[in-house]
Amino acid sequence: MNFQEIDKHIIPMDGFILKWRFTEEKYDLLPDNYLNELKPLDKEASHFLDNYISKTTLHNQIPFKKDFFRVIDKARILEGNEKEIKKWLYHRALPFDKTVFLSWDRETSMKTKWKFLVKYWDSFFYGGSDDLTVFDESLEWALLFFHENEIYWGTNREFESEDKFDESWLPY
Repeated sequence: MNFQEIDKHIIPMDGFILKWRFTEEKYDLLPDNYLNELKPLDKEASHFLDNYISKTTLHNQIPFKKDFFRVIDKARILEGNEKEIKKWLYHRALPFDKTVFLSWDRETSMKTKWKFLVKYWDSFFYGGSDDLTVFDESLEWALLFFHENEIYWGTNREFESEDKFDESWLPY
């Protein structure tokens, strides 16, 4: 398997173990047009992504292997700072239509666009239970949502957005 074949491994949301996070009013009920942009992956694709992360030794140390990235930034998730986290994610300066891969564990993964992760980050990540790695196939950057309510951003990129954050810019 490779990244070009991942789309063959998309499964319906009904078959996704974490679907409740996005489809139940008690947690978060995403509109159908946004829900359709979340592409859960089957076990084979999830294994592929997990193996990719392991083979690169990305997490040999927490949050990232020493010297894997030139820049590491951190945010702390606190009660009531959801907008600050959204702003922090926005300032990672990735294009909103950037395809990203989310890997919770060896059997649970998803493909979506960066804009949906920024908007619904608190549906994708549940502190205390999740370790979630978000990346693209270049691995020039990665996010680790760590179960202790911390988010780590590692990058080799030069540019980080210093633009003033305005939530109305988000394209949804």
